[in-house]
Amino acid sequence: MHNKSADLTEGPLLKGLISYTIPIILTGVLQLLFNAADLVVVGRFCGSISVAAVGACGAVINLLVNLFIGLSVGAGVTVAHGIGAGKDEDVRRTVHTAIPLAFICGAALTVVGIAGAKMILTLMGTPDNVIGLSATYMRIYFSGIVASTLYNFGGAILRAAGDTKSPLYFLTSAGIMNVLLNLFFVIVIKMDVAGVALATALSQTLSAVLVIRALMKREDACRLKLREMRIYGRQLWKIIRIGFPAGIQGSLFSISNVIIQSSVNSFGSVVMSGNAAAQNIEGFVYISMNSVSQTALNYAGQNHGAGKFDRLKKIMFGCLGLAFGAGVSLGGMSVLLARPLLSIYITDSDEAVKYGVVRLLFICLPYFLCGIMDVATGMLRGIGSSIAPMFITVAGVCGLRILWIYTVFRLPQYHSLEILYSSYMISWSVTFAVEFVVFWLMLRKMSQKGTARIS
Repeated sequence: MHNKSADLTEGPLLKGLISYTIPIILTGVLQLLFNAADLVVVGRFCGSISVAAVGACGAVINLLVNLFIGLSVGAGVTVAHGIGAGKDEDVRRTVHTAIPLAFICGAALTVVGIAGAKMILTLMGTPDNVIGLSATYMRIYFSGIVASTLYNFGGAILRAAGDTKSPLYFLTSAGIMNVLLNLFFVIVIKMDVAGVALATALSQTLSAVLVIRALMKREDACRLKLREMRIYGRQLWKIIRIGFPAGIQGSLFSISNVIIQSSVNSFGSVVMSGNAAAQNIEGFVYISMNSVSQTALNYAGQNHGAGKFDRLKKIMFGCLGLAFGAGVSLGGMSVLLARPLLSIYITDSDEAVKYGVVRLLFICLPYFLCGIMDVATGMLRGIGSSIAPMFITVAGVCGLRILWIYTVFRLPQYHSLEILYSSYMISWSVTFAVEFVVFWLMLRKMSQKGTARIS
């Protein structure tokens, strides 16, 4: 376990990018295994309706959580800038602002998630045979959301300091706990979706305790002292300036997914079940590419703070190559193994498996486009620009998808899952192209000014 910040501004770049990214990928995979374990256990022991109930909550949970997770991105970037610039006091104040902020965000989410579960699911058009189980899952899940926000903020700080291995170790422990509790609550106590939600909440609590303990044991400016926690105005403003647009982007991004989930719901619970299982498989491809985006974010953050503009160019191309490679290889493999993989989740409906294959073919195969788009977003945030990628993503991803659903998809001859899923590939392509151009324009502007500050 690292106790001192790593310097991401020096050393061989490609080797550094790969060694930094691999633990993030493994950490993300473990996070996904929380939900995968939920789906597999309920699919094996409760049936496809329970799978649909858990799957229906995914888009809603992301919508509510992403705003506050965006603030954790702001905290990570602020720490990375301080480390790169050698400003230890700024780093210390950011850490002691971020943790209480995480608790406040988690408490707010708890209230909204528990009180609004049934209403939100109703607005999404969740079928009557699914909504009761879905609401139960959501309420229990959000009872443990404070732990989740603490882990995400703490993990962002550790990654900004160059430590990507500790979050992996923590989630390994929590993941084992989650699987064991899933089996106990569902098989032994017969709690159905309530059991898997409770298992997730308890395991998230363990990961939060471990990450806070790790911050308290550090020997650098990232060390957390509970008695010194307070909100520092300047650090809070920078976290919000970078993180709030990222959170808005994530939430609006999720709105388009909620609308798509509502469209999927209109096809019935069998389609919902296949869609939920396919989404979980896609998640493993996505997290591999998104991990490269986090690498881009933190490498860009430290090098931005150090004013190393030429290295930023190399980071961009290196990360684009890694995301492209991960997306093409893993996306193609998921499609080739689609039926066996889906059969792990769904054991009582061949028709649901068939619908899952359709989603994987239209979304997972071209998933590399999402990966390179996320790298461009991470680079922009890493150099301190969060408003630009927010507007670009809102227009390019959310706007195009919503426009597609309410125009093309509504036409009777195009009202199909294949046409609905095609909106993903189109939105990824357009958004990446615009963000790529904007990054180079901003980098040129920084180089001309001779400063790494972007307003």
